[in-house]
Amino acid sequence: MNDFTLNAEVRSDLGKGASRRLRRLAALVPAVVYGGEKAPESISMLAKEVAKLLENDAAYSHVIELNVGGKKQNVIIKALQRHPSKGHVLHADFVRVVAGQKLTAIVPVHFVGEEAPIKKGGEISHVLNEIEVTCLPKDLPEFIEVDLSALEIGAIVHLSDLKAPKGVEFVALAHGDDKAVANVHAPRVAPEEDAAEEGAAE
Repeated sequence: MNDFTLNAEVRSDLGKGASRRLRRLAALVPAVVYGGEKAPESISMLAKEVAKLLENDAAYSHVIELNVGGKKQNVIIKALQRHPSKGHVLHADFVRVVAGQKLTAIVPVHFVGEEAPIKKGGEISHVLNEIEVTCLPKDLPEFIEVDLSALEIGAIVHLSDLKAPKGVEFVALAHGDDKAVANVHAPRVAPEEDAAEEGAAE
């Protein structure tokens, strides 16, 4: 059983300078929790605990139990700001989860059946690696599975081709934007081969 929990403390020292000090001196990640009927709350968490949680990809689209100074609340990750080169988390935004109230979350895409189009000589491009969904907290999926096994060369998979899990709606599709998710295309000819063919023709 995965343990999606984080411990945090209320943060009263606010501002960019304070956030930098937290990260540098105390190995803490500053964050904000908002949503629901409560006011936004500034918190800080141990950087190593955040890193450990995010080792599991499912954490990005899972309800997390956030323990702030002994008070527990359910949240989801809304946004993460990472260091441009080192990749560790500099700041996090969490949204409170309210039972019976729909939430919007980013869910990763898992592609399956890629071997079949490749055996036919195709190359696969993943256009979307995550999809924004809206649903009740109890219906939040850990990922959206996309089966590519039946695709022919030249085929494109759109959001409308996917079967959303029960109770889940794709946000882009609801707004009339039928995004491409993946496609199968013929292999691109390498430049050296082009040159060789031109030489042979001459």
